[in-house]
Amino acid sequence: MSIDPRAVVAEGAKLAPDVQVGAFAVIGPDVELGPGCIIGPHAVVTGWTRLGARNRVFQFASIGDAPQDKKYAGEPTRLEVGDGNVFREYVTVNRGTTHDKGVTRIGHDNLFMASSHVAHDCVIGDHCVFANLATLAGHVEIGDHVILAGFTGVHQFCKIGSHAFIGNNTAVTRDVPPYIMAVGHPAEPHSINGTGLLRRGFSADQVRNIKQAFRTLYRSELTLDDALVRLREAATTQPEIQPMIDFIGRSTRSIIR
Repeated sequence: MSIDPRAVVAEGAKLAPDVQVGAFAVIGPDVELGPGCIIGPHAVVTGWTRLGARNRVFQFASIGDAPQDKKYAGEPTRLEVGDGNVFREYVTVNRGTTHDKGVTRIGHDNLFMASSHVAHDCVIGDHCVFANLATLAGHVEIGDHVILAGFTGVHQFCKIGSHAFIGNNTAVTRDVPPYIMAVGHPAEPHSINGTGLLRRGFSADQVRNIKQAFRTLYRSELTLDDALVRLREAATTQPEIQPMIDFIGRSTRSIIR
């Protein structure tokens, strides 16, 4: 274990033997840091917070502090972080509230660029990228392999499906289905994230099928119910379409349309 003598590690904190803590960093009493974690100088990790293995917190980030919610009254809510995440400078991540799950959850291998923010009770999957100043309000759900470009803002209780790409300066006020590239104020469907899908191993045929599903959903002038009928028919032989159908069924704020 390598802890700079100028760091403050509270009694009760649980640190794996190989954790590194930089100068003037602060680790709270209810924090648990897994193997290989690196906490940079002047970073703060506090609250009832657990970081898995190989997470890196850069200088001046604040991880696990109280939710920015006027109803919060000091309850022992939590932040649970998986493995291999990177939190760059000035990133802020808040733990949950008792008005929802009581926990904010972050999966594995996500990159949070400088000044991005994850609010209370959010759930984030794996392999996501939050570019500079991408911001989530409370209770947001993000799937796997989602990219939020710089200055993206996501309204509370919104959901973004796996493999979606949100363009820079976009305001997400309704749910964004999987595979969709969304842009604008408010966000509108632009196309599918075809390049991203190919990079992640989707075949050319699968991408073509997803593109046709996009046309059915957004360019056919069908009602949502009628579009779903066609998508369900396609999904019987094209299983890559099923995540779109399932996502729409779980939508609570309605999808961008």
